[in-house]
Amino acid sequence: MIDVEYVGQNIRRSDVINKVTGHLEYTVDSGGAGMLQGRVLRSEHAHARILKIDVSEAQHVPGVVLVLTASDLPQPVPRFGPVVPDQPILADQITRFHGEPVALVLATDGDSAAAAVRKIRVEYEVLPAVCTVQDALQPSAPVLHPGLKRLDGKMCDSNVGGESHYGWGDVDKARGQCAAIIDDVYSFPLIQHHCLEPICSIAYPGDGEVTIKTPTQSPFIMQRVLAACLGLELAKVRIVASDIGGGFGGRGYPKLEPLAAYAALHTGKPVKIVTTFDDGFFTVRRLAATVKITTGFDGEGKILFQDINADFLMGAYADAAPRIAQKAGFTACGPYKVPNARVVARAIYSNTVASSACRGFGMPQLGWAVESQMDAASRKLKIDPLEIRLRNLPAKGEAFIPGDTPCDGEWIEDLKKCAGMVGWDKPKKKNVGRGIAIGIKNPIPASISNALVMLHADNTVTVAVGTTEMGQGAKTVFAQIAAEILRIPVERITVIMGDTGIAPFDFSTAASRSTVTMGSAVLAASHDVLNQLRAIAQQRQLIDAEEQVEFVNGTLKGRRTTVSYGDLLRQSSPALNEITGKGVFNGQKDPKHPLGGLSDFWEVVFVGAEVEVNPATGKTKVTKLASVGEAGFAINPLAAEAQEEGSLVMGLGHSLWEEMVYGGNGKLLNAGPLDYRVPTSMDIPEIHSHLAENRDGPGPFGAKGIGEGPVMAVAPAIAGAVYDAVGVTFKELPITSERVWRALNSIKSAQPDRAASPKVQSQKGG
Repeated sequence: MIDVEYVGQNIRRSDVINKVTGHLEYTVDSGGAGMLQGRVLRSEHAHARILKIDVSEAQHVPGVVLVLTASDLPQPVPRFGPVVPDQPILADQITRFHGEPVALVLATDGDSAAAAVRKIRVEYEVLPAVCTVQDALQPSAPVLHPGLKRLDGKMCDSNVGGESHYGWGDVDKARGQCAAIIDDVYSFPLIQHHCLEPICSIAYPGDGEVTIKTPTQSPFIMQRVLAACLGLELAKVRIVASDIGGGFGGRGYPKLEPLAAYAALHTGKPVKIVTTFDDGFFTVRRLAATVKITTGFDGEGKILFQDINADFLMGAYADAAPRIAQKAGFTACGPYKVPNARVVARAIYSNTVASSACRGFGMPQLGWAVESQMDAASRKLKIDPLEIRLRNLPAKGEAFIPGDTPCDGEWIEDLKKCAGMVGWDKPKKKNVGRGIAIGIKNPIPASISNALVMLHADNTVTVAVGTTEMGQGAKTVFAQIAAEILRIPVERITVIMGDTGIAPFDFSTAASRSTVTMGSAVLAASHDVLNQLRAIAQQRQLIDAEEQVEFVNGTLKGRRTTVSYGDLLRQSSPALNEITGKGVFNGQKDPKHPLGGLSDFWEVVFVGAEVEVNPATGKTKVTKLASVGEAGFAINPLAAEAQEEGSLVMGLGHSLWEEMVYGGNGKLLNAGPLDYRVPTSMDIPEIHSHLAENRDGPGPFGAKGIGEGPVMAVAPAIAGAVYDAVGVTFKELPITSERVWRALNSIKSAQPDRAASPKVQSQKGG
């Protein structure tokens, strides 16, 4: 057991009072005198040529200062993107998705700007649109970005915007050794992050420089992309990341920030661009996916091979999608021992809103397919779904992806624990079923985090980090780590986050990496402070060179003296007001690794579900969800559990209801909360979450990263439970009441006397 005082405790988050009382200032709440308000006109068509834009009426609306279109911008029109700079800051001659920004109105107030937007007239020549993987890959499909240089260096001659290949062993040879082969295609829908805070950015111009206040998870990536887009030096672009009102990956990369920055530099005035909640649906989404997967098993249910082709529908622009497909493809086979594997993961352009990172970074899509295969094999081989997974999981220390980090947890025991939490072996009522699934992902490999810890003369501390706060509680966790090392109460520690003008470089607030990577940097910086305190005490001859000292309650305690940190600073020569400790986490690069470096840890989660299905209506009620997450050590257990539970609920959404629906002309039909169904408080079932704390992680005090996990495995767990309840299977999400009803009625039509028959699978579930 680790002797700790501040970590491992349920310390109240520092921002909680302001949040629940409505006093926390988000970017959308910020303003100032002389600030121009920006509103965006969006394209009415998914794919069209812009023939003419008439802004004459809009310019005469009282309060309007300027109307910008692509023709008013530098030529060629500046483009941006974290992976491939393919997105113009305003549509340039062609619109590539319904909702793409076409013009920007700047006015003295928001109402005037919105009124002017309605006065703009655009003439379009409508072009054929492709909105699905299948349509985008047709030989006759219009190519969205011909001649564009992809992430892998190849030129786009089709709508394939990125492609990664992985494999080991001999898949073709293994086929002949199988007792059962499962060959299926699974689809995962287009879903939206559904953050409560609207998309909003504020740009403040300076003398050839610009400061952007925006809710971003990746301020240093934002700085790099904006500098490249605007032709500025990095030092001339400052990003101030505000507290984020919902991120989930959707706030990771630039959206309207380049447009706000250009407008501010162009007018010389601060510019604030605000969107509506519904506009979020035209701004960012998760990747949809079509996964063709073939899995071979021996007679005992052990996997002999996986052959996977995953096509991710990334939308009109790349954003982070090629990297998502690349990284998810590497872990496509899941947490299982697979002796032979072949994986192709592609990112496909389409005339839909651009996709970006979303909780799980491509693994909910692949997990849906892999875990559904495990259930299909359990039925074909007549092996319990829990048992077939147990037979394929690696033991701790056992390799499962060649050349990468071996299993770093007690996964077999975790899976058994999760099964027990949903009463796996207990009797159940009619039309009640249980399912189980596993999710896995790796963090960003070979990444860097830096931290500064400043000890002041009054025994208070400032921690400066590039990480951002988006509700995950990182600000409190970093304060707890610094408090534990410095032995100073948490309430005396202030954490500054996400300001590129103050904080040192951090790669990104993503991939459940912050506690491990930035937490390690904070830990190292705090130790640096203690080392400097010791050096001062030795210099003042308060302690001997080899003397053992203790740091207790803000004091250095030696054999002959006990002195507060503040007194030590004041006694130094010259007197100090503060000392600064520096810490760095530097992930190890490996040029031979497909992703550039080994995984620092595996984020693995085990999810169990219990459902009750009404055969008359198809309504599926999830009555119980349980998860076991590999936490290693929970710095703040209550906050960690909240992350796991929130992820369970988020997974509930895309499992049963969520789907962005596009019409045949490429228009989004359900942009907004009235038509896009997310879980409400009435839908949340009985939830149990357990943190596996074996102190075996690479982070502070043995921590691993958590928070994304459960969302990766909820859908297949629910699908398995639905089959267990009423005997129908699904290969596409969401599993709506209508689809369940259609599947059950299909069985009734084909087999009237179902009571005397075994469970039957439907092919598509309606």
